[in-house]
Amino acid sequence: MIINSTSNSQIVPIKRIAAIDLGTNSFHSIIVDIYSDGSFRQVDELKEMVQLAKGGLGKRLTEAAFSRGLEALKNIKVLCDSYEVEKILAYATSAIREAENGGEFIQKSIDKVGIKINAIPGYVEAELIGYAIQHGVKLGTDPVLMVDIGGGSVEFILGNASEFDHLASRKIGVSRMTEIMKPSDPITPEDIQKLEAYYEDQLETVTNALAKNGTDTIIGSSGTMQNIALMIAARKGLSIDVTLNELEYSAKDYFKFYDSFIHLNRKQRVKVKGLDVKRIDFINTGVVLVNVLLRKFNIARVKISTQALREGIIIRYLKKDMIGMPWSGEFADPRKRSVFELLRKCQWHEAHSRHVAAMALTLFDALKDELALTENDRELLEYASYLHDIGYYIAHSAHHKHALYIIRNAELKGFKEDEIQVMAHVARYHRRSTPKKRHAEYWKLSGPVKKRIKKLSGILRVADGLDRSHYQNVKELTIENLEKELVLNIQTDGEPHLEIWGAMRKSYLLKEVTGKTIRIERVKEKQEVKT
Repeated sequence: MIINSTSNSQIVPIKRIAAIDLGTNSFHSIIVDIYSDGSFRQVDELKEMVQLAKGGLGKRLTEAAFSRGLEALKNIKVLCDSYEVEKILAYATSAIREAENGGEFIQKSIDKVGIKINAIPGYVEAELIGYAIQHGVKLGTDPVLMVDIGGGSVEFILGNASEFDHLASRKIGVSRMTEIMKPSDPITPEDIQKLEAYYEDQLETVTNALAKNGTDTIIGSSGTMQNIALMIAARKGLSIDVTLNELEYSAKDYFKFYDSFIHLNRKQRVKVKGLDVKRIDFINTGVVLVNVLLRKFNIARVKISTQALREGIIIRYLKKDMIGMPWSGEFADPRKRSVFELLRKCQWHEAHSRHVAAMALTLFDALKDELALTENDRELLEYASYLHDIGYYIAHSAHHKHALYIIRNAELKGFKEDEIQVMAHVARYHRRSTPKKRHAEYWKLSGPVKKRIKKLSGILRVADGLDRSHYQNVKELTIENLEKELVLNIQTDGEPHLEIWGAMRKSYLLKEVTGKTIRIERVKEKQEVKT
């Protein structure tokens, strides 16, 4: 039975705020709109390289570093003012926290720039990073080790989707370790041994925590972890056109990368695809640390979170100061929460989209085994069905192409690159057009992904056609999956001619993937027999 839902009230932006992560190597700011349901959406961002560690951490900030930091804050303030930001949340980490003149820098920021800085302790930094990863990566009840490798410190968070078992911050960031150890170029075996021994000493509390709650998974966030992932992705030929979030590689992938990379000199590192040139001089200390973590803790896989401290600052603000969308219950899953945030912001046609999704899933369940589809395919089809008409938010004309663009560029959380591509293209092909050679975005995809898209699009197209009027005329849909024919039996409130015409004119792709003819029959509602 198809059940219609009432529409949610429209959500609107109610506040614009900025979050600034004042790190050791860079100041990274994001500007977001806060919505009436408590969700948020990024408007813009700015990253300024400051390299506060030049001259050493735990000492005075040099005059040059001091000036670079203030100039970066001025640039960020100009951006915030241009967007009419109402509140700026600025959090300083180890470089400013430990500097002898860190307090002076904080006061100058207030007097000269108009930005008040909060210098947070390491455990708070770890907690905020944990919030960001919980929000942006699909986690379960099993623990994972979240690792954020910064310039001055490394944060370790052991936890799952709902709680943290251990929070720690260690002074072993890549800039700090490069300054302390001064490894040769190329790095020598002796340099590596010294680094490994130092890391071992610093990891005692993390080791004890993992002894109680073990895991085989690391979730990595921030620049060093993301840059390593980019290099591994380039080696493997993986696509990251849409997102680095949820990118996953195995320990075996890492060890192969490590063996080929660690002994390169600076000129050779410059040529490595995926390596940020700004990290060439201190990437090795991070590469050695990840190698230690994977081997010491028997880690099998690493996943990437593109959210880190700055998003954690926003989430803490929402949790503490605002009442918003509950991040528990059905919206604890970042995938579902992220999809519904996008739907509401694009003012989706809820009744129609839910109705189409229900019919699409009925078709899916009848064809799942025959088309070799999985539960993951079912989830993606459901979300693509909800999202298929969001292109109307831009324009009615070519709304299917607008849907493709929106889904690919919405920074949906919890999904891997291929999953976002599947949802975006299934939504794109819900109308008359089927995949063609001139569709460049489609033909760039791998063969298996293109096959999934064709199968799921074939289903969605017919389901969408069955609500051609957008008035949910079909009350019930049952499927007869015969040897050479697929029969769709529908019960309707009114005449079914428009629904049958709408579904049949878009049934070509379903015929192709099933190899069967499609027939739609109206069946009369059974009458109750009174006795």
